[in-house]
Amino acid sequence: MERQPILDVRFFRTDAGTEPVRDWLRALSATDRKLIGEDIKTVQFGWPMGMPLIDHLGGDLWEVRSKLDTRIARTLFVTEGGTMVLLHAFIKKQQKTPKPDLDLAKERLKQLRRRK
Repeated sequence: MERQPILDVRFFRTDAGTEPVRDWLRALSATDRKLIGEDIKTVQFGWPMGMPLIDHLGGDLWEVRSKLDTRIARTLFVTEGGTMVLLHAFIKKQQKTPKPDLDLAKERLKQLRRRK
């Protein structure tokens, strides 16, 4: 019997119709895309979960913590009614999540909720 995902996954879509996280992923190497995709899939099938793969950033924001060969990636998301919405992703270059990245994810979350 095949396991069913706990969460559906979708990309945040801007008002202009772009999907920033999908575009960001496409710019990465196939190896990096695969690693990040596997981490997202682990969350999709294992939610709820915690460290070291998932960290709560406060409020409704969470992050998937992906270790790539020489870098670290973060995918910020929210869960909405059984769906994991990928809001923002970036390569992490410092210990703390940069405020501009956090602010961008929060702004996209506001946009997402305004559309409901």
